[in-house]
Amino acid sequence: MRFTPFALLLLAQITWGGPAAAADTLARIKSAGEIRLGYFETSAPFSFASADKSPQGYSVDLCQRIAAGIQRQLGLAQLKTTWVPLATGERIEAVRSGRVDIECGTTSWSFARQELVDFSLMTFVDGASLIVAADSGVRRMADSGGKRIAVIRDTTTEKALLAALIGNKVKAEIVRVDTREQGFALLTEGRADAFASDRFLLMNLLTSVRSPRPLRLIDEDFSVEPYALALPRDDAGFRLAVNRALAQVFRSGEIAEVYERWLGHFGQPSLLLSALFYLQQIPE
Repeated sequence: MRFTPFALLLLAQITWGGPAAAADTLARIKSAGEIRLGYFETSAPFSFASADKSPQGYSVDLCQRIAAGIQRQLGLAQLKTTWVPLATGERIEAVRSGRVDIECGTTSWSFARQELVDFSLMTFVDGASLIVAADSGVRRMADSGGKRIAVIRDTTTEKALLAALIGNKVKAEIVRVDTREQGFALLTEGRADAFASDRFLLMNLLTSVRSPRPLRLIDEDFSVEPYALALPRDDAGFRLAVNRALAQVFRSGEIAEVYERWLGHFGQPSLLLSALFYLQQIPE
């Protein structure tokens, strides 16, 4: 049932244009010999800091390939990559202010956000879900009445959660937090009955973080989360360069290597994700 809105989002994103660039990010990158990439330190397996504090993950890998593509396009012998750690709540403003050239995290493309920044081709598609205490009795959203659900404030997941509760005609107590770590801690400590976030991020928490109480994912997603890289608004030349490099990753099959490296342990890509990989092979 999700293919129709997803296809519409994908078509809108690929065909959306905009006025002539007011900024010239490519010129600044060429002049400075530097590209600034923002990432999250705790959004594994998409964007995180490794034990040696270096940026890692699916989105980080894609941004590294984009930087290499831009270096080739600009004909630079060298291009310095500066990684800037970002908090979830500052990612959009970091792009708007020019603090970073690309945000390489887990940001869902939405029209509300596109009023503030531009977006690349989609890089991934996920769905928001709930991780719950195993004995909570919650298997679907309809079972969450009277429960305490933690969610990161001011995110697309928060909006989708509120809409899902209304759609299922259930009332739950929403506990807003600032980080994924805070939400997961509330759940493991028994101060929340569920934590809402993107399914792949929740799956990673389940497999990588110990919990004193048994946890599980529910059998339902309550939203579609199309990931894309946030870019400076009204800079068509830079957006084109980013999308050209991304399309090459999809056309060449490199995306399979990126997926296998960071997400392969979760199984093969879904039919929906495989369709995204296929549709992003934009020709030259």
